[in-house]
Amino acid sequence: MIQRPTALLIDFDGVLRRHDPSIAAAIEARHGLEPGAILAAGLEWDRQLPAITGQITREEWLESIAEALKVDEAVVAEWDTDKGEIVPEVLKFVRDVRKAGIKVGLATNAMDDLADVLALHGLTAQFDAVANSSEIGVHKPAPGYFRAACALIGALPKQCLFIDDTDRNIRAARAAGLSAYRYTPGDDLTYARKALNI
Repeated sequence: MIQRPTALLIDFDGVLRRHDPSIAAAIEARHGLEPGAILAAGLEWDRQLPAITGQITREEWLESIAEALKVDEAVVAEWDTDKGEIVPEVLKFVRDVRKAGIKVGLATNAMDDLADVLALHGLTAQFDAVANSSEIGVHKPAPGYFRAACALIGALPKQCLFIDDTDRNIRAARAAGLSAYRYTPGDDLTYARKALNI
């Protein structure tokens, strides 16, 4: 018999938060960069990994991007002012899950500024736990990340439903013993609601 999840772990970027790429593209165009160049440089693994595992700060990460692109640090700082927007229907889902008495943890690969970002969006009190990879020291999709996230929410892996927008993370969560559901933009989360019986 399949056990119904009794806890939820949900991703931040690509699920609860979204960015309008035209904002970054406009900044890049003003400074003679190709659309997406700053993010692409930031996501290069040798640069991203230390930032999402707490080895360097977000400021150091931003500085490394400027150095890689050979632009002034002010350009990357301007790009970084866009903190995205919260997806209303996903936030409502989170609130409904908690209202139903189910614990919700934010499970994200993030940097040392995550608490400030959550505060900026008014999300500080919206979760029962925050599994920030830069604090844990391990990132998704490593098995150790999922063990730590489940522990933070006070649940066993088999009791957790994990929602993410990346196939690799979904597969890894399932391998770690969690139930997992892939979110795509515009999803009304009906399946996830049914899985949680809310």
